[in-house]
Amino acid sequence: MAPKKNELVTVEITDIGTGGEGIGRADGYTLFVKGAVCGDVVTARVLKSKKTYGYAKIERLLTPSPDRAEPVCPVAGRCGGCQLQQMSYAAQLQWKARKVRECLERIGGVSFDAGAEFLPVLGMKEPAAYRNKAQFPVGRDRNGRIVTGFYAGHTHALIPCDRCAIQAPVNEVICKTVCSHMEKYQIAPYDEVTHTGLVRHILTRVGAVTGEVLVCLVLNGRALWEAEELAERLKAAVEGFGTDWQKNSSGSQPQPQPGSDAYGKNEAGIGTETRTRTTLTLKGVCLNVNCKKTNVILGEEILPVWGDTYLTDYIGAVSYRISPLSFYQVNPEQTKVLYEKVLEFAGLTGRETVWDLYCGIGTISLFLAAGAKQVYGVEIVPQAIDDAKENALRNGIKNAEFFVGAAEDVLPAKYRESGGSMRADVIVVDPPRKGCDEQLLQTIVEMGPERLVYVSCDPATLARDVKYLGEQGYRVEKAQPVDMFPMTEHVETIMLLQRKDT
Repeated sequence: MAPKKNELVTVEITDIGTGGEGIGRADGYTLFVKGAVCGDVVTARVLKSKKTYGYAKIERLLTPSPDRAEPVCPVAGRCGGCQLQQMSYAAQLQWKARKVRECLERIGGVSFDAGAEFLPVLGMKEPAAYRNKAQFPVGRDRNGRIVTGFYAGHTHALIPCDRCAIQAPVNEVICKTVCSHMEKYQIAPYDEVTHTGLVRHILTRVGAVTGEVLVCLVLNGRALWEAEELAERLKAAVEGFGTDWQKNSSGSQPQPQPGSDAYGKNEAGIGTETRTRTTLTLKGVCLNVNCKKTNVILGEEILPVWGDTYLTDYIGAVSYRISPLSFYQVNPEQTKVLYEKVLEFAGLTGRETVWDLYCGIGTISLFLAAGAKQVYGVEIVPQAIDDAKENALRNGIKNAEFFVGAAEDVLPAKYRESGGSMRADVIVVDPPRKGCDEQLLQTIVEMGPERLVYVSCDPATLARDVKYLGEQGYRVEKAQPVDMFPMTEHVETIMLLQRKDT
């Protein structure tokens, strides 16, 4: 019998759902309990009751799981950004690996007992302060003061937060400086209900190797009062902050040089990377114009205020220009791990033609170019392709060419135009969460690359596409989970598929 709303029940948590919520049973009735960890015994209050399952919250923790950890963030239970801070990091990695494997086996029909290899998840040694990009909504607290923070899960209710445990620490002084400037000049934050107010979001990017910082204010308008003064205050705040990405208390380690390898993995699959001291400098302050009544954070127009409208950073030996609109992986340490594994799976000898689909600013394309004969990149965002071309120039890479458009349109068109001669030995795809368009998958099969490297941020859509490719002549060789997003439910996966007749 289903419990009623607000009823208190005792639940033993026996599993974790795909969103990181605990799953348990009360007299045979399934409950999803937010914030619970596998092994917990809790008194839970039922929030929503359906015929066969319901949702609940922890009212009292009766017996904590051995895998339970103390959240490092005071708003972890309310903020929608992190779902797993209450779980030990080792348990997070185990759960993410199981999540990926179960999706591939159940949805994709992959058999890891019959030749396909499932590799241990690659995690971080220190899973904190890892993000190089942040987007802070701006609003008012209950006392009317201007604050920044994050939205509560599945809502647009702002939870004020001065410091995020997974973001670059310098963001704290940036947000406080912007809020202070807004208070001084009585600049109103945006109200999405009334579509009034000016400042919607504060977007920041931090170069992990270069130490360059870019600040972009998203406005419901085209100008900010005394913007030049704010830029000077931000410059003083950022450069006065000193260093970032600092996890070594001695501070004695040198800054890594481009192309150096300060990363490794131990037998447990947890990273042994070394974080180093990076001196911060403000690279630029700019405005992003978004006057639409929408939940989309960024508009299409960037206006300079001070300095540049982009920063530069390195992955390995390759430098990249990164603008506010650029797609660039948010975890610099794990990005290098991810791309090195992509390069390994691609198996390049210098003779191959490689297509990189959903290429963004060319991060994977340029990483692969040194080992390939020719690389073609495809991306739908024109500014990202402009950045990709600029990144190729700045790195002296001449064997990479980029096309603007949807991958499912560009690849078939180029293949037809060439009469089938524009072939591919290796194709790399890194699609959005929805996975690959079926027309794109059909064209990939027609082109018949020997190897396909699929990078995915969603195990379910990955499994769906892998099943299709398996039915069309490709077999799974390897699956490699990579934890790009510690403390959250998300996990990245790299798949190597081989054409069966090769």
